[in-house]
Amino acid sequence: MDIYGSTGVWFLIGAILVWFMQAGFAMVETGFTRAKNAGNIIMKNLLDFCLGTIVFILLGAGLIMGEDALFGLVGIPNLDIFTDFAGYDWSTFFFNLVFCATTATIVSGAMAERTKFLSYCIYSLVISAVVYPIEAHWAWGGGWLSTAEPLFGTTGYFANVAYIDFAGSSLIHFVGGISSFIGALILGPRWGKYLDKDGKPTLVRKEVKYVRAIPGHNLTVGALGVFILWFCWYGFNGAATTDVTQLAQVLTTTTVAAASGTISTMIFTWVKNKKPDVSMTLNGSLAGLVAVTAGCAVVDVVGAFFIGVVAGILVDVAVEVIDKKLHIDDPVGAIAVHGVNGLWGTLACGLFSTSTGLFYTGSFAQLIVQLIGVAAIAAWTIVCMVILFQILKHTVGLRASRIEEIEGLDKHEHGLPSAYADFTPVPLAAEIIEAEGLPANLAASEPAGVTVTDTTAPEMPSVSASDGIAKLSKVVILTKQSKFEDLKQALNAIGVTGITVTQVLGCGVQKGASEYYRGVKLDMDLLPKVKVEVVVSKVPVAEVVSAARKALYTGHIGDGKIFVYDVEDVVRVRTGESGYNALQDEED
Repeated sequence: MDIYGSTGVWFLIGAILVWFMQAGFAMVETGFTRAKNAGNIIMKNLLDFCLGTIVFILLGAGLIMGEDALFGLVGIPNLDIFTDFAGYDWSTFFFNLVFCATTATIVSGAMAERTKFLSYCIYSLVISAVVYPIEAHWAWGGGWLSTAEPLFGTTGYFANVAYIDFAGSSLIHFVGGISSFIGALILGPRWGKYLDKDGKPTLVRKEVKYVRAIPGHNLTVGALGVFILWFCWYGFNGAATTDVTQLAQVLTTTTVAAASGTISTMIFTWVKNKKPDVSMTLNGSLAGLVAVTAGCAVVDVVGAFFIGVVAGILVDVAVEVIDKKLHIDDPVGAIAVHGVNGLWGTLACGLFSTSTGLFYTGSFAQLIVQLIGVAAIAAWTIVCMVILFQILKHTVGLRASRIEEIEGLDKHEHGLPSAYADFTPVPLAAEIIEAEGLPANLAASEPAGVTVTDTTAPEMPSVSASDGIAKLSKVVILTKQSKFEDLKQALNAIGVTGITVTQVLGCGVQKGASEYYRGVKLDMDLLPKVKVEVVVSKVPVAEVVSAARKALYTGHIGDGKIFVYDVEDVVRVRTGESGYNALQDEED
């Protein structure tokens, strides 16, 4: 059996490895973002392939594989997959299908943690149905930019020079990177990522004065995703090879570029930051893989090495420019990894191709052809994605609400309190809560059939000293995360200066929210809450309770509980003071 032909076994094994890259992308994105969105990310990476499969069958396959039309700009859509069972090119169809899904999945990472799930599904459908198939037809489907035919004929300065993109640096990664850039730009940053001059979160780029790091919650998962992607990249780059010698050469150049990209990023960040950056080094591995994808079959080991070295530096520089200068929030570095290095890898073919590259022949012809190709692909992608994202923004909406983003898309989009069951801490960073300044009307919806009656705070006896000893009381307040800032300000206003804040999981008499797992109703949901503890003596307990109730009250289930305890004694460790004096400022 010919395992290297277009219908061969290796061709299909390579395509299967490309499909498994979905798992790698899902793990990278999940690990590099926060736990409260893990379920949402898994759903997106699952659904973009499943939804893309349907529209690719109905439209995309015809646009990429169909007969040329409009001077090679598009393939003629057809439904041959339904009518020509015996003669249909099933191998090429499946190969193009899994590559199409990869293009759509790249965008997920750059727009993670604040995109509506419905909007994500819609733009994944459009990318798989129209955007990728048309530009891929230009180069891989026999269109005007065909990698199999000279762009300007067989005579003259450009004689026999065809566009080079063996496995998709431009057709897949560059397109995914441009789409990511446009999507993240229109969507805006995550809340709390950028701060204004007063240290408050802002979504307006021109107001940004400070940039906050928002670390991912699981570096191990992200790293495992990178290893999976590297392994699957051997199918990504090697599937279309025609014999075992070419396959071995492609696998070698792919490995060399990935290794040199990894080392390059590690050294670059080590010198720049005085310590090697783990997450950026992982991005460096991917950058090297992306960059060599276009030329893996036409460059030698030396070319692959330098392509990787440049990619490793580019990815770190691009991440910082995009984040710190352009103020575009890309949680996983998709724009830098896929967009910037997809462009670099495609242009590098014009430099390092052993048969037509500038460094080997002295001719600029290949580099010019590469520039023409990426310019056309960029123009098509930009037009399509700007129109698509603007339509989504002004119709179904592109961005989740602020409260949904703060509390996590898992909870609001999927009814999933936590993707990690009982093992995860509350996923909201305290510093983000403190900077929120959320309006008081952002509250959970009132469960159906539950009547909430407003009652005024009960009168409590004033606290006074007994036998010359001031009474000490502990007040514990449990409430929603989004109300913490209001509570903190209210307590500060009445003179409460010392508080302890803990993020907890719990539920009240309503047993949390009514959600379902695998169709079965959960008996109890543990919801994220904030527990605030204060010990007072000088400030009356009744005043603390009243201030807390006023700050927390919305009239909906979930406003919280307040518990009051007697405290036997308090000791200040530094001075040894006890009782009333231990709770006072030294000035008092």
